[in-house]
Amino acid sequence: MKQNWWKILSIILLLYAIGAGFTVQIPDTNIGDTLRNVFYHVGMWFAMLALMTSSFANSIKFLSSGKMINDLKANEGVLVGIFFGILGIITGMTWATFTWGAPWANDPHLNGAAVSLLVYFAYRVLRSAIHDEEKRARVSAVYNIFAYVLLIVFVGILPRLSTNTLHPGSGDGNPAFGDMDAQMRYVFYPALIGWILLSFWVLNLRTRYRKIENYLQEKEMD
Repeated sequence: MKQNWWKILSIILLLYAIGAGFTVQIPDTNIGDTLRNVFYHVGMWFAMLALMTSSFANSIKFLSSGKMINDLKANEGVLVGIFFGILGIITGMTWATFTWGAPWANDPHLNGAAVSLLVYFAYRVLRSAIHDEEKRARVSAVYNIFAYVLLIVFVGILPRLSTNTLHPGSGDGNPAFGDMDAQMRYVFYPALIGWILLSFWVLNLRTRYRKIENYLQEKEMD
C-alpha cells in the first residue's frame, strides 16, 4: 500500500479536477467556458513532456551503462508519451473548434506539436527497421536524444518566440496558463500533477508487462 500512494493520489487529484473543472467559476473572457479545457488539455501535454524527459534520461543511461532495461524504459516512455501527446492534440483540436471555428489553424503551437509527434513516430519506425537488439538500442538512444532536443525547440521555444499566434495565454485578452485567477489555479495545479502521475502509472504498467513478456520469451528459447 505504501508503494502505491502516488497512484491513489493520481486518482484523487483527477477526480477532483474533473468535478471542480466543470463547476469552478471561470473569468469573463472572450473564449468563455471553453477555458475549462485548460484543466485537461494542458495537463496531457505536460504529462507527455514528463514522459519524454524520462525517456530521454533513460536513453542517456543506456549509452553510459549499456543496460537493456534502460532501452526498454526509454522505448515505453516514448510510446506512452505519444499516446498522451495524441490526447493533447485531440483536446486541443476540440478546443480550437469552439474558439477559432476550425479544428486546426496555422498556429506555431499546433504546428510545433504536430512536428514533434512526427519526430517520435519516426523513432518508432527506426526501431522497427533494425533487427539486431543491441544495435537497435544504441541507434534509438542517440536518435531519442536528438528527438527530445527538437521537442523542446518546437514546443517550448519557437512558439514563445512567435508573435503570430492565436493560442490562449500568448496574447492580450486570451487568459489561460499564465493569466488564470486564483480559483482556477486551485484546480489547474492538482490536475497537472494528477495527469503526470497517471501517465507514469501507465508507463509503469507497460514496463512491467514488457519485462514479463521478455522473460517468457527467454524461457521459451532455453
